Amino acid sequence: MAEITSRRQGEMIQALFHALSEEGDGLRAKEAVARTEEGLTLTDFERATFPNNPGVVRFPKILRFTTINVVKAGWLRKKTGVWTLTEDGAAALEQFPDPEALFKESRRLYREWKAQQPATEDAGEEVERAEETGLIAAATLEEAEESARADIVHYMGSLNPYDFQDLVGKLIDGMGYHVVWIAPKGRDGGLDLLAQGDPLGVNGPRIKGQIKRRLGASTSAEELRGFLSLIESNDVGVYISLGGFTNDAQEHARRSSRRITLIDADVLLGLWIEHYAKIDEAGQQLLPIRPVYFLDLTG
Repeated sequence: MAEITSRRQGEMIQALFHALSEEGDGLRAKEAVARTEEGLTLTDFERATFPNNPGVVRFPKILRFTTINVVKAGWLRKKTGVWTLTEDGAAALEQFPDPEALFKESRRLYREWKAQQPATEDAGEEVERAEETGLIAAATLEEAEESARADIVHYMGSLNPYDFQDLVGKLIDGMGYHVVWIAPKGRDGGLDLLAQGDPLGVNGPRIKGQIKRRLGASTSAEELRGFLSLIESNDVGVYISLGGFTNDAQEHARRSSRRITLIDADVLLGLWIEHYAKIDEAGQQLLPIRPVYFLDLTG
């Protein structure tokens, strides 16, 4: 990694931050890497593949590894494959116009974070001394997680609507609630699911659910308002949308006097993983998953 200097790593961070600053909702990791590359003139070293891994181009791996510092510094947030610039990251970009100074500050903050972790070998010089195997392993872990998430979400989106409703019902049941009704085929009157805290409905509020399987289209504030009109004062509304929610819809949910929980694909997947062992076999077959272990050198 001798060809990658502190200044060059700072230039990569700057290019990445400039790309993310134009996207308030962040960018998918692959798009973030591509936009960063567009903002730089790559060297021959960065464009080349690894000698022992001729199918793997260096630049995406180097950039992903370089972001370790800025994530721990609190400048960059990575959540389920989306990279977002934080307020602190935007401030650092303005405060440190010199790329080398920007990188050194990120490394200083990384060391502060590292000092608070259980005692291990000092990793402050990780990027400079990283060998090819370690660099590829660290970046591959992140890419594998992103790819796995995308595959699972795509699979959920490919289910027929009624299987997807059943999947959500099995999850809610696995979380310890009692599903009393799932909408049959045909018009549902705006509700897809009813659940309660115990078999007799004595404990806790009634849960009313709306389930949208569509990908690539966020649920709008108007759609959310229609659902909220069905939520009574004793109810809790749960709106599940694989395509997520528009900013207006999220704001409307926050301002609503009704109790409402919005669940997008990332939250749904997280709940499925968390409660998977408690979901019955029929439910697990609707979305079968299993853990896979990778070498993690990200600190």
